[in-house]
Amino acid sequence: MPSLSAYKSELDYSYAPGLFPAMECLRHRPELVRRVLIHSEAIGRPGVEKLTSLAEEKRIRIEKADRALARLSGKENCYAAAVFSKFRDEIRPEENHVVLHQPSDCGNVGTILRTALGFGVENLVLIRPCADPFDPRTVRASMGSLFQLRIRMTERFEEYLGENGGRAIYPFMLDASVPLGEALRTREKGKPWTLIFGNEGSGLPASFASVGQPVRIPSNDRVDSLNLAIAAGIGIFAFTTGCSG
Repeated sequence: MPSLSAYKSELDYSYAPGLFPAMECLRHRPELVRRVLIHSEAIGRPGVEKLTSLAEEKRIRIEKADRALARLSGKENCYAAAVFSKFRDEIRPEENHVVLHQPSDCGNVGTILRTALGFGVENLVLIRPCADPFDPRTVRASMGSLFQLRIRMTERFEEYLGENGGRAIYPFMLDASVPLGEALRTREKGKPWTLIFGNEGSGLPASFASVGQPVRIPSNDRVDSLNLAIAAGIGIFAFTTGCSG
């Protein structure tokens, strides 16, 4: 493998910066790991010893790379990272999905990935243009959850819809919406569902009101909207547990 470059979306590899994300990468996608980077100051620490032991077990190259770690993470206290090949998964049509329509913030996307995994939603679709799920900032915000999920990126929502028909679809938006609790009470039991969330600033286009049952999260009038990751977390929790609060 050539010398490591700062992350760019056109590269066929990325980084899982941080001890825990790197460990998750080795545990769940070891066949994709190209090498493991270790900071010299961290050698001998229990967590790093565990990471290097797993890398040795998987016969993955380990390197001391102090400067590379600082460069790729943007932080001085990043003591480990995994270098991994990017992957493309097929989502499972019989399972529940979350669709993110043109999200722009890596931190929000990473947090949603982590939340989705925590509540058992393992299929996520991102509609471009969007934050890069393989950007190291996204990977770190997900705390490595990325490596246990099936991620699909597509140019148009219609492409996703054409491949995943016969589902209950819930766009989270104000137009023609019903409160979250009502959507839960009236949904068809046993039918796979798709929750759709829009861009942080603009939300979902009005056209999404016609693709399913629009849903809104009731709140008081003291804030104009909820953060995308918070809204997605509330929606995912409600639909996986049946509890709207």
